[in-house]
This record gives sequence, structure tokens and C-alpha cells, in this order.
Amino acid sequence: MIQVNTIFALGINHKTAPVALREKLAFAPEQVPDALHQLASKLEISDAVILSTCNRTELYFSGAAEQAEQVLHWLAGFHQLQLTELQQHLYLYQQQDAVNHLMRVAAGLDSLVLGEPQILGQVKQAYNQSRQAGTINPQFERLFQKTFAVAKAVRTETEIGANAVSVAFAAVSLAKQIFGKLEQVRVLLIGAGETIELVARHLTEQGETSLSVANRTYERAEALARQFNAQVLTLSQVPARLHEADIVISSTASTLPIVGKGMVEQALKQRKHKPMFLVDLAVPRDIEEQVTELEDAYLYTVDDLQTIVAENLNNRQQAAEQAGVLVQSGSAEFMQWLQLQDKADWLRDYRQRCEEVKTELLSRAQKQLAAGQEPEKVMAELANKLSNRLMHSPTRTIRHLLQSEQPESTELVKLLIDL
Repeated sequence: MIQVNTIFALGINHKTAPVALREKLAFAPEQVPDALHQLASKLEISDAVILSTCNRTELYFSGAAEQAEQVLHWLAGFHQLQLTELQQHLYLYQQQDAVNHLMRVAAGLDSLVLGEPQILGQVKQAYNQSRQAGTINPQFERLFQKTFAVAKAVRTETEIGANAVSVAFAAVSLAKQIFGKLEQVRVLLIGAGETIELVARHLTEQGETSLSVANRTYERAEALARQFNAQVLTLSQVPARLHEADIVISSTASTLPIVGKGMVEQALKQRKHKPMFLVDLAVPRDIEEQVTELEDAYLYTVDDLQTIVAENLNNRQQAAEQAGVLVQSGSAEFMQWLQLQDKADWLRDYRQRCEEVKTELLSRAQKQLAAGQEPEKVMAELANKLSNRLMHSPTRTIRHLLQSEQPESTELVKLLIDL
């Protein structure tokens, strides 16, 4: 039997917290297994999933009502933050509100760029990490499978994914606004993950032909470069080659900045102060924010892409409304299933009590027969006592319903006694 606990969604996102706080609260990939283990062992959380992206850090978990406060304190402690730093930026959803939020996130309805597709992959990755850590139990298994089904329906049944955009697309759109045509512009991409791959794809679609890819792992950079006919660099080569780039777009999982103010300052001198356009899509940041102090260096973070995002919102709002209906329906269906699990406990307990009564009276009858009592009398006593014991509680409930004189109570009684 599935244990039914309260479902919670606790976190911050681009709507509630600035990038400076989001990067402090972000979980590096290698931190997630230990964090999940702590939630399960120290706080005795039965289900837990950690979703940490550039724009959000969210914990989905289930447990008793008082455990939400414990998880909040644990989250602050894990990242060595004061609770007061977080409280005004955090949101906490419960039950259907939490389910609805998760489904909206997975469908791209809560993203910086409405309808962006890669968030579903990130939710699936978070779910798979939790499965490996053993913090996905039947309740969350059902929840996330339903979430994936709803997100797929949103993609196939609405236009939310038409001309798919993302933070990557927003960055490329901004570059195109600044430089016009991109054919003669030199671009350095730092990182080789999904976001940078999307950036490279959007750039080539816009006519970009001079791409370089730098990554900590040379083989991954090489694999990405082959797709787009790009040059390959190691991260150690970036300081010496940075001056060659007109545009730098970075998105890695590094916990420390890769491009510092001094590095950019030196590159600008070599460029004779020809402007550089830098976009930092990472949380924590890959590019030191002090770079904004330099003349001829124009640095944008994910928070700076809101204007482009707003333009996309107008085009996608109708599709988002249709998608919202699918999400509401999906979350309601899951909650109905969850409530059935709760009510199933009542039915199980009632049937178990009936079995106990049957076993008790049958054992007594067998002893009476073994003692030589008349079988007819024993059978009659068994039948009378069994029917009386089983009918006692239901009869009392039916009498109470009938005394209420409510039409719906009368109909319920008819159903109960099959009239």
C-alpha cells in the first residue's frame, strides 16, 4: 500500500530571487547525491527530488506537515546561508498547488523564456538522480510519470513549442540585435552542455560561421565542435585567445568564475578596445560581474534577458493558456488518484476488521464442534453473531445519515444498502 504524505514544493526562481542569491543556493551536480542522502537520513523525508538550474533551485518532497520547516532550515544550513537571507525570496506550495507547480515547470510554463523545451530534460535528470539515490517511492514515481505525460501533451497539443525559444535563443537574439548580421562575427562558446549546444545551433541558423568551443573536457568540446564546424580550445587556452572573440557566451557547471575582470581587460587592450559582447548563462556565474566596470565590455546575465523574453510572451500567451488547462487537468487527475490511495486505507482497515471478526467466531465455532455441541446450534450461533457484529457499525452510521433528513444522505443510504 502506498503511504500518502503531504507533497511540498520549496524553492526560489528567477521571479523571486536575483541571480546573486540563486547562485548561492544552486546545487552543483556532484552535491545532489549527498543532499538527497541527508534529506532521507537526517530528516527522514520519504520522497525527495532536487531541481537546480540557472533559473531555479527547487526541492520537491513529501512528508509530515512539520517537516517543511525542517527542510527549510536544512536548505539554509547546507549552503551556509542565514535563513533571513532566503525567507523573503522562497515559495512553498503544498498538495495540488505543489503538483500544479511541478507540472507547470516541466511544461515550460514557469520558465524565463515561456515554453522553453530543455527544462523537461532537466526535470527528468533530477528525477533520475533521485531514483539512483533511492529517494523516489511509489507516490513520487506516479507523480513524476504523470508530470512527464502532461508535459508531453502540452508539447504535442498546443503551439507552446512552435519556433522553440530558450535562454540560449534569447542570447543569440540579443547578439543579432547588437551586431546585425552574424556572418563576420567571431564567437567563443565556453562549455559543451545542452545550453551551449542550443546556442551553437541558433547561431548557425542565423548565419554564424566562425565558432570556437572551449571546455574543461577537450573530448566533449571536440564532439560539439564537429557538429558545427567549430574550432576547439581548452579552458587553459581561453586567456590567450579571448581577444579574438567579438562575442563570448558561457554556460558551465563551474563553481568558480572562468573569465575574470583582468582577463577581459587584457583582451580589450589586445583588441585596441574594440567592444566585446559577453553573455553569462551560468549559475553560479562563469564571468565575474566586475567585468561590467570595463569600458567596451558589455556583459549580460540571464536576468538581463527579460526584455527579449517579454516579446516572446506576447506570441506564446494563447498557447500558454491552453497548456495551463492541460496542467490543471493533469494535477487534478493525480490528486484524485492520491485521494483514492488515502481512502483505500479505510477500505483495507474495514476489511481487515471483518476478517478478524470472522476468524474469531469461526475459531470459537470449531472449538464448540470439537467439544461435541450440536452442529445445527453451532452454525446458527455463528451466523447470528457474525451478521450482528458485521452489521453493528454500518447500521449505526446509516441511522445517523437517515436522521439528518438530507436528500443526499437518503441517496447515499440507498447506495450503501443496494436498494
